[in-house]
Amino acid sequence: MSASALAVLVTSGLTGSPGPAAAGAAGADRAAPLARVSNACLRSVPERGSSKPVKICYTLFKPRSADRHHRVPLLMHSHGWAGQRTRDPEAFRSWLRAGYGVLSFDQRGFGESGGYAHVERPRFEGRDNLKLIRLVSRLRWVTQDGPGDPRLGALGGSYGGGYQFLGAFLELQRTGKPVYDALAPQITWHDLSGSLGPQGVPRVQWALLLGGAAQNSDALEPKIDEALVEGAATGEWPDGSGPSGVDMYRYFKKNGPAWHVSQGRRLGIPVLLGQGTTDTLFDLRQGLQNWHRALTPRARRRSIFVGYNGGHVLPTAQTAVPPANSPQGDPCSRELAGGDFTALTRAFFDEKLRGRDRGLTGYGQVHLATPGGTCTTVSSVEPTASYDVGQVATPSGASTWLAYPVAEGPISIAGSPTMTGSLTTVGVDLNRAFYGLAVGPNPAEARLVQGNVLPLGTTGVVTGEPWEQQLPAVAVDVPEGQTLYVMASAVSDVFGGPGARTPGAVVLDDAVVHLPVVE
Repeated sequence: MSASALAVLVTSGLTGSPGPAAAGAAGADRAAPLARVSNACLRSVPERGSSKPVKICYTLFKPRSADRHHRVPLLMHSHGWAGQRTRDPEAFRSWLRAGYGVLSFDQRGFGESGGYAHVERPRFEGRDNLKLIRLVSRLRWVTQDGPGDPRLGALGGSYGGGYQFLGAFLELQRTGKPVYDALAPQITWHDLSGSLGPQGVPRVQWALLLGGAAQNSDALEPKIDEALVEGAATGEWPDGSGPSGVDMYRYFKKNGPAWHVSQGRRLGIPVLLGQGTTDTLFDLRQGLQNWHRALTPRARRRSIFVGYNGGHVLPTAQTAVPPANSPQGDPCSRELAGGDFTALTRAFFDEKLRGRDRGLTGYGQVHLATPGGTCTTVSSVEPTASYDVGQVATPSGASTWLAYPVAEGPISIAGSPTMTGSLTTVGVDLNRAFYGLAVGPNPAEARLVQGNVLPLGTTGVVTGEPWEQQLPAVAVDVPEGQTLYVMASAVSDVFGGPGARTPGAVVLDDAVVHLPVVE
């Protein structure tokens, strides 16, 4: 695993650090301590087969302004996969100066905390989360809305976004009310198997990187590490029938919002959702599923969704197969709050946790960055128009792709497109194809919009079966003189290895692409 790839995993857990303006505080302000800092560990539930409690370690930042007469809201914070908690108060300067307390913790299996990382399972990480909240509910300098109910927000991205949904849903399940008052998860998942193995096709590069990063601290249970290697080697998301004997669908069943939604639970609290449009691990669709499925309609009216160009992006993104456009930037946070996502989060929490009117707009809407650096705002991301494409065939060559015209520019797209048709395959083993939307002046120069594809995965011969294929969620303005294409590829850098093999052609006849067109 390359150092740059590991850095992507670790730094995905955003620290909530301030922007340049906050970091440039006056010298006198820097001389005074930002907060009283304390480090400690609590005892949480044992691992399987053990009676020994597992320690969960944390750093608590109490701002200078806080005491029992001047209570403040508290923000939970945690790291990305294979990372560790933040101990330096400078990382939270803007929050501490604004009068927020912060508790940053090492998740189970990482940093100084013990046990294995179970990837946000209610039985383990969920119980850790509740114990930390109980600790916060006893702090006399933290605003309390009732017994055991601190005024609580949450920060973090990727794995540091997963704990937020876990804690909120688990409290909702236990008590009928999420103890968190507002969340700000970034680049996190809705359904882990749907993220890591969509259509049963593993994201091989990410599976290897996640497993490799965890090996540095022996964080994963050995059988789960074996299962990730199995998926990468076989090109099939493990279902219990392979050499590891692990059913990853079952293992990850409860590890995310999708399970709670399936049980009829939705969060009724305001959430600021940030998701990467160019994210090739937890793609934009995962965030939009959280927006539409994990929140109640009333909560969405008090929430904001921002898609920025960024997220989990492999170091090879600029030389990807098929060829991709992978821009960076966050025009929507700038448009909404005059700064980056941290500035937007500050304004959001000020309004939701402190009741201060910051003049923030954009509630109840989805704001998506385009590759051109503009922000498109929509109320719905569902398809609104359909375009006949004819036959979409995947080449059988190992490194080729084909682009099929869908619509001529100018046209603007923002949301979650799909493609339907009649599926035929000729392979007797695994049949794989990868699809995405692309833009260019001609098929040869077309580039994937925001660098993403989603797979089609079947086994054996299929003849004329009706098929609906999800395409990556995107936001793009196709200018006049350019064409929007659907790109079909036999291979994908992200899915890689055996998961990308196409023993025979995969063909969609009478294909229709359904687009969320912005009027």
